Amino acid sequence: MRIVIAGGHGQIALRLERLLTARSHDVAGVIRTPEQAGDLRAAGAEPVILDLESTTVEEVTEVLKGADAVVFAAGGGGDGNRQRKETVDKGGAILFADAAERAGVRRYVVVSYMGADATHEGDEVFDYYLRAKGEADDYVRSRTGLDWTIVRSGAMKNEGGTGLVSLAERTGRGPVQRDDVAAVLAELLETPGTAGLTLELIGGTTPVKEAVAAVAAAKG
Repeated sequence: MRIVIAGGHGQIALRLERLLTARSHDVAGVIRTPEQAGDLRAAGAEPVILDLESTTVEEVTEVLKGADAVVFAAGGGGDGNRQRKETVDKGGAILFADAAERAGVRRYVVVSYMGADATHEGDEVFDYYLRAKGEADDYVRSRTGLDWTIVRSGAMKNEGGTGLVSLAERTGRGPVQRDDVAAVLAELLETPGTAGLTLELIGGTTPVKEAVAAVAAAKG
């Protein structure tokens, strides 16, 4: 498959790029600056320079033409900028969803966050983030015809993957290793039976492949 990843230089994206290229997929990562390109090439991915906050749906559509799947893994960053939650976490996800439809790409996997909710209240930066992610998730589910899967992870850690997760519509709160998040995303991309699911993801006791197969089987 050809897979395009928005937010291609993020911690999840770089891990996912390495996994997908190791599985012989053709991977492109969308990044903001040329300085990030070397890291993508080292991960086996083709860098595509495109600023989500200034591009157009037409430009994104051109990038997505010929792809089999899109992963939205971009984020507005942890610098306390509330506006970028709207322009990247929400606006970017909607932009890529619209462009995927125009380009004829049906498979769309979103990296969201546990507790994302368009009606979430509060004025802290994290509250803005949860609202933005929730609004983006709602848009993808209700206003597109994509084969979407939304993954809402618990708090992410960098302590090394275990290969063991809990993946379900409701898991309860808990941490998860970024290596394991990337492994789940790779498996979801290769499991079309998971389309139409919003899944929570935390560390657990089930091997990744079995966890993904189980949610696909439960969907029927």
